[in-house]
Amino acid sequence: MKSYKILSWNVNGVRAVSKKGFLPWLEKESPDILCLQETKAKPEQLNPELLNPAGYRAFWNSAERPGYSGVATFSREEPLTVKRGLGIPRFDSEGRVLETEFAGFTLFNIYFPNGKMNAERLKYKMDFYEEVLAYFLKLRKQDRRLVVCGDVNTAHQPIDLARPKENEKVSGFLPIERAWMDKLVSKGFIDSFRVFNQGGGYYTWWDTMTRARERNVGWRIDYFFITEDLRPNLKAAFILSEVMGSDHCPAGLELKV
Repeated sequence: MKSYKILSWNVNGVRAVSKKGFLPWLEKESPDILCLQETKAKPEQLNPELLNPAGYRAFWNSAERPGYSGVATFSREEPLTVKRGLGIPRFDSEGRVLETEFAGFTLFNIYFPNGKMNAERLKYKMDFYEEVLAYFLKLRKQDRRLVVCGDVNTAHQPIDLARPKENEKVSGFLPIERAWMDKLVSKGFIDSFRVFNQGGGYYTWWDTMTRARERNVGWRIDYFFITEDLRPNLKAAFILSEVMGSDHCPAGLELKV
């Protein structure tokens, strides 16, 4: 069996975070796989050290629109297969999905849409949710074991945000969004962090405008979900709330596969 330490981080701009000690942090933390969301860059805009960090194979999926969205997966091990997108142009143009297959599991690095802007974007988000779940279930029928990580842009339960009552009518904690996460769980996907920690006060995103991080008034919107058949392989799940450089902090897990 092999151990994998996998981290996921919405960096809110990979070029921005690179100026805040990102590469030294990566070297020190040394995950087997790192999934980044909201990279906001095309590969040709990056210097070689950031495009292909030392010791990793790097895979990028960028949005067509400059400075927007995008995901990247860095892996020490060469994946068996790499797939970008869902095969649906209206979603794939925003560079939101990277699928990498390894010997014991398939990893999804996903930057789920934000629905706060308007009703149209909320519908886009919900459509994306449904399509991605349908794709997961298709792979489950092939007995594929899945790890799904990234910025889901929704807090699942009241315990997952500091002020649930005040945010019941805000996208990111709407009943319709939370119901989708209920459905994901009902289909056999486990919120890995809650396997090890049932408590409150653990968040992965804080509003920078209100200096919410200093007061820990946050939201847990970055997740690692694993399929039930990977539960025996799950050794740890955690949030690295002390890591600065973005309005999000990294989340992670350890698998022995």
